[in-house]
Amino acid sequence: MASLADIGNRIGSVKNTRQITRAMKLVAGAKLARATNAALAAKPYQEALTRVLGRVVQSAGDVDHPLLKVPDNDTDVLVVVMTSDRGLCGAFNSRLCRSVETEIEALKQTGKNVQLLCYGKKGRSHFASRGYDVIDSVLDIDPATYPQLSEDLANRLVDGLASNQFSEVRLAFNRYVSVMTQDASFDQILPMVIDGGDDEGASDVDYIYEPDGNQILGQLLPKSLRTRIYQAFLETQAGEQASRMTAMDAATRNAGELIDSLTLDYNRARQAAITKELIEIVSGAEAL
Repeated sequence: MASLADIGNRIGSVKNTRQITRAMKLVAGAKLARATNAALAAKPYQEALTRVLGRVVQSAGDVDHPLLKVPDNDTDVLVVVMTSDRGLCGAFNSRLCRSVETEIEALKQTGKNVQLLCYGKKGRSHFASRGYDVIDSVLDIDPATYPQLSEDLANRLVDGLASNQFSEVRLAFNRYVSVMTQDASFDQILPMVIDGGDDEGASDVDYIYEPDGNQILGQLLPKSLRTRIYQAFLETQAGEQASRMTAMDAATRNAGELIDSLTLDYNRARQAAITKELIEIVSGAEAL
């Protein structure tokens, strides 16, 4: 059995760790509130824009736009992966990376050449260490820069599609569902696929567009792409803070249980030491 001093030192160490995890849980909870509000506030705009696009596509007939065309390059696929820069957030990053690996291997089996653009240190380190083709990465991301990052990424993807650098773009991120649930998503964002049949009642209405539908789509499609990317950034941030808060809460509870167990061991060791001393005293008295 370990000595009283060793057990006491370990109890003190676990208590210090518990204070840290409790503080990290509180910080993550405060950040989660802001991140969740931002992610949920942006969703209605994205949904409304999608409905408008569907109506325009349905009414405009034949639509000719570069973002809807499949490039001549039919082998190269670009995957944009959004993870966190920091760890200590449970399986938030590892679950997404494993899901992306499965999707990439499925694409490779069809003869595709897959390249990755990583946002966040965890995704970059995961795929680079496993030999995947990471062509670029953006690290140490500040949530305040999400609008500019979305604009820059959208422009980069549009230029790449126009110059036939890839046949399609997939966006991989953790879709925020609730504090306890984040679903790994692997969505095609280019060429854009607009479904005009999901808006109930839209087909019964005759819309008049000024200017024509193609010109409207020329404005709305790039905006829709930027909005989808921005929404993915927001949901990644919300999911990261939710996962970190949950992980730190579990770590705090585990530390408390470990402290209780170590305290029990400490009391048993202390009791054994006292009993030993009493036996030595009694034995010495009898010897006299």
